[in-house]
Amino acid sequence: MIYAAPLLFTLFLWWFSTGVILYLDGKPPRTFKWTMLGATVLAMLGFVGLHASSAIETPAAAYCAFACALLIWAWQEVAFLLGMVTGPRRIACPPGARGWHRAALAFQTVAHHELALLVLGAGVIAATWGQPNRTGLWTFAILWVMRQSAKLNIFLGVRNLSEEFLPAHLGYLQSYFRRARMNSLFPVVVAASTWLAVLVWQAALASGIGAYETTALTFAATLLSLAILEHWFMVLPLPSTAIWNWGLRSRAPAAGERLGTGPS
Repeated sequence: MIYAAPLLFTLFLWWFSTGVILYLDGKPPRTFKWTMLGATVLAMLGFVGLHASSAIETPAAAYCAFACALLIWAWQEVAFLLGMVTGPRRIACPPGARGWHRAALAFQTVAHHELALLVLGAGVIAATWGQPNRTGLWTFAILWVMRQSAKLNIFLGVRNLSEEFLPAHLGYLQSYFRRARMNSLFPVVVAASTWLAVLVWQAALASGIGAYETTALTFAATLLSLAILEHWFMVLPLPSTAIWNWGLRSRAPAAGERLGTGPS
């Protein structure tokens, strides 16, 4: 049970939080300010909880730190998908852009988002600095590294781009994606992250460690394993997005938008 509880907790939050964010960013634009306000309040509470729990080495503190790190991470997801924190470039990629020129243009579409990630990461480091409970820091670090890898792989080319996850107001980002069976970065990232996941799972399953260490390591191992699974979703011919169809229901256009009279 000591392994099953954090594993199931991680699975549920991974599935549920993704679906909620997809649902909210598919709502009408008039709701965006309230969604952003709610996400900001939750992120602030996340920092408070992360700081308080980082000084305590108990399973309950590990749960709190993990959940708080996810709340902080969710802020940048919401801000990006609502189109509020993206980048200075908000138009499609020119058809003739290639190589480093295309990469530079692609970065301009997410530059503000990347800066926000760095600021949030610095905040997480500050909130946990010198404290024994590093669960929140590990959580944010895994999410950041694996998300950067996913972005690079989508830019370089993968089979499944999951375009349906992008709301209409971010549709221009699809022009910076590349569809291909695989790219040279993918096997390197998957091999390295799988090797790391095995090491973390071995540490979590080792005998003689305490309940806090077991809980914290199980969180890290499960989250990393899910990130690796998401990478495989990008190249395998599987309907992986089906598990979040309930979150995509809000993407149905309103009557006014279908007639072309909705907000631009």
